[in-house]
Amino acid sequence: MTFNNSQSVIVEIRAGIGGKEAALFVSELFKMYSKYAAGSANWKARVLDSSPTELNGLKQIIFELKGENVFLKMKHEAGIHRIQRIPKTEKGSRIHTSTVSVAVFLKPESFQIKLNPNEIKMDFYKASGPGGQYVNKRQTAVRITHLPTNIIVCSQNSRSLGENKETALSILTAKLYKQEQNKKRLEIEKERKSQIKTAERAEKIRTYNFPQDRITDHRIKKSFHNIEKIMEGKLEPIFKALQSV
Repeated sequence: MTFNNSQSVIVEIRAGIGGKEAALFVSELFKMYSKYAAGSANWKARVLDSSPTELNGLKQIIFELKGENVFLKMKHEAGIHRIQRIPKTEKGSRIHTSTVSVAVFLKPESFQIKLNPNEIKMDFYKASGPGGQYVNKRQTAVRITHLPTNIIVCSQNSRSLGENKETALSILTAKLYKQEQNKKRLEIEKERKSQIKTAERAEKIRTYNFPQDRITDHRIKKSFHNIEKIMEGKLEPIFKALQSV
């Protein structure tokens, strides 16, 4: 895979096991990456799509990050993130375990993916927020289905139909590009007796243990303390430790 150091990535964070607690952690991970981007990394962040919950959580969020070395650092975030803590709604002081999945897509340059208009189905609908409140009353939200692969992407954050359409197409091309790269990688892996472990596989890569104030990255078997500071975007120690992965 070839890329330049300033090429953008599209990050998708989804709630997994844990219901409301998982949705809250999606929101917290997004804030963590956003604060890192706005701080020492000096990256630009742009939300492409999100599904908020009524308790300030997020069922999912898709956003773009652009800046120096963004892919080299963010590619290690792909996988299952596990959180262990006592939820605010827990009356018995029991520690709950929840999971969140993170996917990182290298955003293709315009020349790398060509979309066939005949293979795309577009649907338009009214954008809505949490609790069913309409962002506006016009059909500005876009849902795109890529017919050959049945990949479905949506965008509703903008009040403009044109902007939502452009955003949805960006997400779709990124997913198609990653799918193509995965196919190429699998062709190589078939020739080997065992698969190569990569950060892109959907497996538990990191545990955030709040009661013990510890974040453990299972790939390098290394722990980091002061969770509160890390969740405020101080990710450089983790990124630096993962450079050898």
